[in-house]
Amino acid sequence: MIKLLSRLPWAALYAFSAFLYFLAYYVVRHRDHVIREQLEKVFPRLSPAERASIHKRYLKNFCDVLVELLKSVSMPEADMIRRMRLTNPELPRQYLDAGQSVMLMTSHLGNWEWLLHGVALQLGHPVDAAYKPLHDQWAERLMLKLRSRFGARLVPAKELLADFFKRRGVVRAIGMNADQAPVSTDQRYWTEFLGQDTAFYIGAEQIARATRLPILYAHVRRVRRSFYEVEFLPLWDGQERIEPNEVTERYARACEVDVLKSPADWLWSYRRWRLKKPLYGGA
Repeated sequence: MIKLLSRLPWAALYAFSAFLYFLAYYVVRHRDHVIREQLEKVFPRLSPAERASIHKRYLKNFCDVLVELLKSVSMPEADMIRRMRLTNPELPRQYLDAGQSVMLMTSHLGNWEWLLHGVALQLGHPVDAAYKPLHDQWAERLMLKLRSRFGARLVPAKELLADFFKRRGVVRAIGMNADQAPVSTDQRYWTEFLGQDTAFYIGAEQIARATRLPILYAHVRRVRRSFYEVEFLPLWDGQERIEPNEVTERYARACEVDVLKSPADWLWSYRRWRLKKPLYGGA
C-alpha cells in the first residue's frame, strides 16, 4: 500500500500535503502548545502574527517532508540525486579518498531523511548512520527499510563506537543527528542556544576524539518544494588541539545560524527544552 501511494505524481502528493497541513493546524492542532511556546521563547520580539506565520510555514514544510518521505519509497536514484544536491562533496571526499573516515553531524532541518539518502548516493563511500531503535517492531523494520534503501547502514547509537572499532578497516562517513535533547544520558554539555540554556549530546564529539575522526557539519537548505542543497562545513580536522566540548559548541553555533536563517525548516514540534539546567554545576 505504501509503495503504491509513493507512485502518485507530485501534484497529488502536494495536494495530500496541503490536506495534512489543514488537519494539523486547524483541526487537530498538532503539538500546538509546544510549537507556540518554543517560538515565543526563541522569538520574544516578534509579534504574535509573525510567530504564527513561522508556525504555519513550519507545519506546511513538515507535511511536505512527510510526503517526500513517502515518495522516496519508490523514487529512482537519479531523481533523489537531483533533488538532494551536494554542493561541495569534495570536502568529505578529501578525507575519505585518503583512507580517513569522517563524522557528519546533522540537525533536524529541512528534510533530514533525504539528507541520508543524498549523501549515501553521492559520496562514493559507505555511510553509517546512528539511530535510536524503536520499541514497536513493525515500525522499526519499516524505518530501517526506508532509511537503508539507497545503501546507508543503520547502527544503534549506543553501539556506534564499538561498531567503529569492530569495522575499523572500512573507510566510511558516520552520520549523527545531534540536536535532540539528551534525556537518556547524564553526559551532556550546556550552552546558550537560540537564547535558551540548552543541553546537547556529547556522544559525537566523544566518539570523534576517541577515533580522531574529522567532523563536518551538514547544512541543508530548502531550495524549493522537494529540492534541497547540502553544504559541508568543517568543525574539526581530527588533529587540532581543542578544549573538551569545543566541537559540540561549534556544532551548536552552526545549527543556531541555520535555524535563525530559516526558522520554518526546523523541527519545532519536538520539545527541545524539556531539560532544565542545574543551578549548581552537574550535568
